[in-house]
Amino acid sequence: MNLRFVEAFHWAVALKSVTRAAEKLHLTQSALSSRIAALERELGVLLLDRRDRQFRLTVAGQRFHAFAQRLLEMQMHIKAEMGSGAVRATVLRVGAIESVIHSWLTGWLKHMQATYPDFELELTVETTPVLVDQLQRGKQDLIFAALPAAGDGVRTRAVPPMPMCFVGHRELHLRRRYKLHDLLALDLLTFQRGSQPHVALLELFRDAGSPAPRVHAISSISAMAQLVEAGFGVATLPRAVVEPLARRLPLRVLPCEDALEPLPIYASYRDDPSSPLLEAALGSAVVHASHGSRSSKKSMS
Repeated sequence: MNLRFVEAFHWAVALKSVTRAAEKLHLTQSALSSRIAALERELGVLLLDRRDRQFRLTVAGQRFHAFAQRLLEMQMHIKAEMGSGAVRATVLRVGAIESVIHSWLTGWLKHMQATYPDFELELTVETTPVLVDQLQRGKQDLIFAALPAAGDGVRTRAVPPMPMCFVGHRELHLRRRYKLHDLLALDLLTFQRGSQPHVALLELFRDAGSPAPRVHAISSISAMAQLVEAGFGVATLPRAVVEPLARRLPLRVLPCEDALEPLPIYASYRDDPSSPLLEAALGSAVVHASHGSRSSKKSMS
């Protein structure tokens, strides 16, 4: 039995689409369909119900998918046990929000590069809703976002959250400690409208019985930093992001009596029974995120 044909069938089922499975495996749709048809001829049963445009498994297809997962997992274990233990060249499609990009992601990718020399990266930087949609449609293998993804075959693991802080200009915002009342007089900058930092900022003032502040929604961390540098206002940013920025820009964390809610981070991914790289990548990412969170608390306190 050709395991490439088994893999084609597995991903068609996992993504509920022959088209998306073909994109995942870098095949044409006709090539993937041919692999599934060859598998059906070998087994002597129909695995897919092709009577209409909807993706549907036959009873035999449902039964065989469980075997397919086990076959691919066994293949992975045999390669690890009998081979050198090194992961073969694998393209890993990773999506991340900007806060992760500007904090611990680079350190994690350098570790992956050193540990798996044949590792190839496809990196996408997007907002949480876009990343979650891309993962659900099979466009990403692993995403780091502010919300967990859900769906068949999708798994999610919480990553250490990122403490948030108010960030001002080193020479313009000189108070030793700020109250919410002080911040009301300033223009506040945070992430796009409806994002967790945007909602948390408004809730902070509402819960304190304070009037709503003037808030500018900015989708780019670099743009927020430049606006703070220009004296446009005060931003809310992850502390882990502020440290590298403050080395080259006149930024400072503004101590505030009321703390912002931390930014939650979730690693969501699709289980790949044929590759050990994803599991290894996820484990090392959590380690780097944890280290980055501890370092930022010490250095910015």
